[in-house]
Amino acid sequence: MACQSDVGRVRSHNEDSLSCDPASGLVVLADGMGGYNAGEVASGIAVTLISSGIKEMLGQVDPERIDPKTGKCFALSMLHEQVAAANLAIYHSANGNPGYAGMGTTLVAALFYDDRVSVAHLGDSRMYRFRDGILERLTHDHSLLQQQLDSGLVTPEEARHSQHRNIVTRALGVEREAEAEIGSYETRPEDIYLLCSDGLNDMLEDEEIRLIVDTMKSNLKLAVGQLIELANENGGRDNISVILVKVRQNFAVRQGLFARFMSSFRK
Repeated sequence: MACQSDVGRVRSHNEDSLSCDPASGLVVLADGMGGYNAGEVASGIAVTLISSGIKEMLGQVDPERIDPKTGKCFALSMLHEQVAAANLAIYHSANGNPGYAGMGTTLVAALFYDDRVSVAHLGDSRMYRFRDGILERLTHDHSLLQQQLDSGLVTPEEARHSQHRNIVTRALGVEREAEAEIGSYETRPEDIYLLCSDGLNDMLEDEEIRLIVDTMKSNLKLAVGQLIELANENGGRDNISVILVKVRQNFAVRQGLFARFMSSFRK
């Protein structure tokens, strides 16, 4: 894993927050919004609570096990529960402090386990997968511009110059309940996963991102730095945060029948 956040060329302070933890296979990125410093507070709460909450749950239950309450793997339950908890914490902070009124944050969080990655996101922070030379976006922006694109009201070319690029339709902490979009994908060796705030993809075309990742895939830290540098060269109009995760090999959980049977009794 490699991660970095940069204030950009225009903003006076950085409202993005991120966390990378190879030991737990967890990465979290948030792009805050609100009044002065409020966005920074919202994104910080989101990253801190979700990271600590999921790590605590990982110490109690294996993410690949099936949650009897939902019939789905616990990884999805972990993301759902911790996103909901972070949402309430931000919501109460915003309503309990006039200086934080209206604050919120986008979110993209990914948990890698058992040859899979589960992803939760709200807003327009993104996750991409680079596989076999192809860069594919795995998340779908929760934004006014994306809705216009989906309905055919604007073309991709018009979208590049739209005045509505930064209007999100879902965010963490704005309302008492937040509807995160959560999905799960199989991973393969040599996959590279990119998480970013819109400060990157607003400044770079997907093909430019793909080319840098492809060229520098053997050095993730260098690739992250190059992506941020180019975004700044293109204007750096927003904070820029980037996380890259490379799958080096298969990491499936190998258990015998007896071990799987006994694990079902773990609490």
